[in-house]
Amino acid sequence: MTFSPAAADTIMKHFKDTGTCPDDYDMILTGDLGALGSRILKDLLWEKGLDISANHVDCGEMIYKVIEDEFQGGSGAGCSATVLNSYVLTKMTSGLYKRVLFAATGALLSTVSSGQGESIPCISHAVRLEI
Repeated sequence: MTFSPAAADTIMKHFKDTGTCPDDYDMILTGDLGALGSRILKDLLWEKGLDISANHVDCGEMIYKVIEDEFQGGSGAGCSATVLNSYVLTKMTSGLYKRVLFAATGALLSTVSSGQGESIPCISHAVRLEI
């Protein structure tokens, strides 16, 4: 399962709703898409005319060694909290970053739908952090 389509949709809508673009951010951060999910996210946005490759970083990729065939990754909530509350906020409070877009992702799990073989919907929320 990849959360990339949900993250791509949320990021695209954020740019449209706020009138901003990828260059307006020092960092565009996702939770734990991993190496493959990050590549899918960039490809999906590229197809829509948005290039985030210069400033996109994934929390899971920052914590784990980036080797796709090892299926690295962990808890999106754990990776996000660790990177956001240590690395990113430190960079912001020191003045190195002024504006960060953080798009967390997750799954809307249900024992009923999973037991019935239904697909698992994914969701993403974006938060803009500014100093």
